[in-house]
Amino acid sequence: MTNLRSAAPVPEHFTTIEVARLLGLAVRSVQLMVDRGELSAWKTAGGHRRISRVSVELWRAGQSVVVPVPWVAGQAGGRRASDVRATVPAAQGGKVVLIDDSAHYRHLVNLVVRQQFPTVHLSVADDALAGLAMVGKVDPDVLIVDIVLPGIDGATLITTLRSHLQFARCRLLVITSLDETQRSPFAFALQGVTVIYKPQLVTELPRALAQALSESGPAEALH
Repeated sequence: MTNLRSAAPVPEHFTTIEVARLLGLAVRSVQLMVDRGELSAWKTAGGHRRISRVSVELWRAGQSVVVPVPWVAGQAGGRRASDVRATVPAAQGGKVVLIDDSAHYRHLVNLVVRQQFPTVHLSVADDALAGLAMVGKVDPDVLIVDIVLPGIDGATLITTLRSHLQFARCRLLVITSLDETQRSPFAFALQGVTVIYKPQLVTELPRALAQALSESGPAEALH
């Protein structure tokens, strides 16, 4: 469930014509983007395309977000998020685990990883207990976790993982729908952690994930 607030409900999908208007493109260009897999779409029983809103958001972000790539020797500045796929080596930071009970944000993170980091393998869990087991099985380079989860909350999960040396090399990113004031009860778990506010996930996650992937390794602690 999204946290976007507006006078009218935010649509979860658009028609091809609506996307063309939103992006300032020709309808045929949008159709080709769907065919290339740049936009996620399906067809109605009548054969009309419906294009996922989150994939449109992701594509728009990919045209403007600049992502630093510190693992490239001598690299100055950054590259557009759409260029990251050419610079993330499979052997470096190849495994990510996501723990989030929101189907919407699991889908959105999956789109970000699939389109911007195609060499990375993403595993997904929808609660903390399943996520804890998955982290132990996968041994990820990066863990992305929601701070509020059913059962064991994300703060307890983070604290638990920090106490185990076997997870010492894993980098941590927190995603949350809570604003800064609402996060105060979890301050003990969030100290030194990169926190991404969910309504800004599309623009902030590529940069944060690129940084975490570049820093993961045996000498790094979960933080």
